[in-house]
Parts: sequence; structure tokens; C-alpha cells
Amino acid sequence: MAARIVLFGCTGYTGRLTAAALVARGERPLLAGRSEAGVRSLAAELGELDWAVADAADTASVRALLSDGDVLLTTVGPFARFGDAAARAAVDARAHYIDSTGEPVMVRDVFERFGPAAEAAGVAMLTSFGADWVPGNLAGALALRDADGAATRVDVGYFITGHGLGLSGGTRASAVGALLEPGFAWRDGAIVTEGGGLHAATFDVDGRRRAGLSVAGSEHFALPRIAPAVRDVGVYLGAFGSATSAMRVFSTGLDAALRVPGLRGALEAGAARLFRGSTGGPDAAARARNGLHTVAVARDARGEPLAAAHVAGANVYDFTGDVLAWGAATILHGGLKGAGALGPVDGFGLELLEAGCAEAGLHRV
Repeated sequence: MAARIVLFGCTGYTGRLTAAALVARGERPLLAGRSEAGVRSLAAELGELDWAVADAADTASVRALLSDGDVLLTTVGPFARFGDAAARAAVDARAHYIDSTGEPVMVRDVFERFGPAAEAAGVAMLTSFGADWVPGNLAGALALRDADGAATRVDVGYFITGHGLGLSGGTRASAVGALLEPGFAWRDGAIVTEGGGLHAATFDVDGRRRAGLSVAGSEHFALPRIAPAVRDVGVYLGAFGSATSAMRVFSTGLDAALRVPGLRGALEAGAARLFRGSTGGPDAAARARNGLHTVAVARDARGEPLAAAHVAGANVYDFTGDVLAWGAATILHGGLKGAGALGPVDGFGLELLEAGCAEAGLHRV
């Protein structure tokens, strides 16, 4: 049987956008999800695609979907709760893996826990291949290239432009889960564990200074691979505006509180009840009212800026669906470099990644 793309989680908000983007590219993925009625209906709607039922809580059911050389594309979140089954199944089946998560625990698991086994199996794993965290990897790589090897630090900031983003149910559940899980950063040449929101930075965005709070992104793992002289990577989310300082204080307090024995488990259980995952998201008209602007600044050892790169364009959800479809199709058709856990740049090369992001609506500005 010829290798194929298996889209797991197709009936969720991001999954539907990704399925439509794959079909628009001329691909015919196998659609898979937990609800037979939902999967069957979507398969018919998109042109009588093949479909199957699988459960994120059951690795065997996901494994049964896959054959050697397939591409498993998963959008099933929150990944901290449901990510392991798909990752394990892909490695076991010798299938390539690509996902939509932005959650620190899953990013770290792919690079540190699943990546070595995937490399031994000769398959690739690309995690966070959406608005979290492809734009920062692209902007960071462009800035580091322009710095011509002289940079020892790169800072990346993510900002929303326009109005009225709205969040999908899956995004809300993932974001809450990420706040309660230990984060990480690349500091002094190594991955260290640290909570989110403990550091702040400002960036020039469309002619004004905007602030962001530190978050754990795949850039911390991926950018030092392509620029070994880089000793520090900062990734910042500029979603809080004038409340940035207050959110930093809150994050510091939360980080301390989560050290209390038993508190993390209680909060995670409460979050799981309140935020159940996919419950829909903004429609096309709402998505069209905003976009994504990501900036990266490469710095020398004294902290002086050497080069900056800005990438901007599509709404975060449209970009995620389109770039996931591009990534999965490019893997299927032989455009991938290497095996194991890969970042966007070492996985595809900077030139090809920049072209793929442009297809998905994100351009250097």
C-alpha cells in the first residue's frame, strides 16, 4: 500500500481546517477520530475520503491506522492528556509524525523522550507545527542567518494584530494546561526547567513597542541546532497588553504556588472538568479580522542587536491548518531532511520552510 497522510482529530476545530487545507492541496488523507458519525460526515463532505475510528486514550487503536512510511498528523489536544498515544503509535509503526500542539510538556516529550526512538526507527517527528511555534522558528532562523554567525542570543516575540481573535475550545484547554505544567528555556547553552511568564521583553511591532511574557516554545530546542553559537533563546507571548506586568506577577506567584505538594494535581483535575477540549472556534469572518506578527532579534554577547526579522500575515488558525497541510504533504512527497525530533528549519531547510509559510499566508515584512 502506498504511504498516506492519516489525520487524527479531524472533527475538532483545527482538525477540520487542516482536513480542508489538505484536500485543497489535492491530498486525500485518511480521516480518523473518536466519533464515527462525525468522521463519516466530514469524509463525505470533503469528497468521500477514507475514514476510521480511533481513540486518543488507546495507543493500539491509533497504531492500527498506520503503516510503514505513513504521515500521522494529529490535532488531538490537550496534548498533555492525549498526546502520548499518537506519538507512541507513530514510532511503533515507523510512520512520520507531525502535530499542532503548543504545550510545553508535549514539546519537551517529543524532543527528549520520543525523538531518540524515532531516530532509531528512521522516522521524523515535527511537533508544534502551527502558529505555535513555526513563525518564531522561521523569524529566528532568518535573523540568525542575517547576523552571519555572530549572534549568541535570539529573542522571539509573538503578537496578534487586528481585532477579536476568539479562541477555540481546544486552545483554551491547552493554554490552561500549559500554565499548570513546568515550562523550559534555553539558557547558557542548555535546556532548563522554568515556569512561564517569569520574564518580560519588548519588541518593535508596526512602529510601536509591545511587551511579551516568556513562554516555552520549540525554538528553545530547535534554533540552537541551526546556530550552535547561540547560548540563550527567549520566546515571548505578547497577548496581555497593558496587563503584562500584572500577569508577570501572577505567573511568579503561580510558579511558587505549584511547588506546594498536591496543589498541581488538584488544579489540573479542575481544569480538565472546566475546559474539555474542542468546542468550536471563530468563524471565517472573525478570523479575517486579525493576523499574526512575529519578530526575532539576534544579539551579540553584550546583548546588542545584530539583525531582526519580522514575519506576518494570516490568522493563527488559518495559518495552522494550512501549514500543517503543507508540512504533512511535503513529508509524504519526500521533502523532509533527517530523522528523529526535528525543528521546522532542520526538518525542511530554511528556503523550503520560508516558501511553505508563504503558501500558508505568512511572509517576511
